Amino acid sequence: MRRSTRTLRYRRVVLKLSGETVGEASGSPLSLKVVHRIASQIKEVKALGIDLAIVIGGGNIWRGAVITEIDRATSDYMGMLATVINGLALQAALEKEGVITRVQSAIEMREVAEPFIRRRAMRHFEKGRVVIFAGGTGNPYFSTDTAAALRASEIGAQVLLKATKVDGIYDSDPLRNPRAKKYDRITYLEALRKRLQVMDSTAFSLCMDNHIPIVVFDMFKSGNLKRVVLGERIGTVVSG
Repeated sequence: MRRSTRTLRYRRVVLKLSGETVGEASGSPLSLKVVHRIASQIKEVKALGIDLAIVIGGGNIWRGAVITEIDRATSDYMGMLATVINGLALQAALEKEGVITRVQSAIEMREVAEPFIRRRAMRHFEKGRVVIFAGGTGNPYFSTDTAAALRASEIGAQVLLKATKVDGIYDSDPLRNPRAKKYDRITYLEALRKRLQVMDSTAFSLCMDNHIPIVVFDMFKSGNLKRVVLGERIGTVVSG
């Protein structure tokens, strides 16, 4: 039986993790220590009784958009395969924590992941499982941010949580500019007009069209994921 969700702000959530969030500053592209730390936060939130889906990027292994020696489409497909590697690593960490998880890939590879089928994903939620959406959208020229916005729209998520290593959206890079201004709240149109780099324009537009708010927050401050789900005002909210 599910626990009461009366105190929750959101009951169905898509969490977007970039590939860089599972790497190490020392240069290791995939840190199992970091992955397990993320899994423990996810376990804490899942225990509240929410429906949780995760979209994970692959930039820690392969950044197709910046490779010029290989044609863009091929390079993007390589990046999609990298997201599956990250998804499987996160699945292993979650199941070690006792959280039953399924990986669904937009590119069919039945030996290692389910194909993405919306109705099957919804059934996993009914059974209390976490679903990891890998493989991006299955198409080149679309980022995993866009994949997260698309999946959030398809499953009827109430919010898209964008996990980063900073505490919200700034008007410039806060790591380079100590006077950078943080936005507590901003509209989709402002984010598009200002060309804020936290997500691409297609992802912002999809969320705007489907009325899905985006919360950009620091995933690496302990307990922040739970605070967001409970409705505490942290990070930056992008909405209409």
